Amino acid sequence: MNVIETELTGVILLEPLVFEDSRGFFMETFQRKRYEKAGIPVDFVQDNLSFSTKNTLRGLHYQHPHGQAKLIQVVHGAVYDVAVDIRLGSPTFGRWAGAELSADNKRQIFIPAGFAHGFVVLSETASFVYKCSDYYFPDCEGGINHADPALAIRWPGGDHLLSEKDRRFPSLQDIAPAHLPRYSA
Repeated sequence: MNVIETELTGVILLEPLVFEDSRGFFMETFQRKRYEKAGIPVDFVQDNLSFSTKNTLRGLHYQHPHGQAKLIQVVHGAVYDVAVDIRLGSPTFGRWAGAELSADNKRQIFIPAGFAHGFVVLSETASFVYKCSDYYFPDCEGGINHADPALAIRWPGGDHLLSEKDRRFPSLQDIAPAHLPRYSA
């Protein structure tokens, strides 16, 4: 497995080993010991599947407390995936990292707890699977406006399709500190 560090410590791109032949391919999407060795010592408790159409933008989402680390992969189509460091006191607070994930490149991204997450669909449709380190708690759900000018995320495409909830999220600077995770070195 190839492990690629991003500019945000803890956010890791992974290229699992893929065994292909004329019949198709095989790959392990998760194996605890191998992922621990790659810097992901997380006990995942929930798996999710999301299906979306072209230009759908979901996010930026997070939970606090009950932060969720996520291991993400696209199994059909392609997305541009983004992680934003929202940990108060972090040296990279407010910075983001993005990468294309697709069924073709078979890349995964690991996003630690304490980061907001979002993605936009690049293909006609996309199926997106991810593991979470904690359960979903509706009362802990938070979000940041995808178009926050201070973040200046360069989302590909245009005329993004957003839920009404995602459209109403505030800018990062407008979120009360009590509603954001804290950085611990």
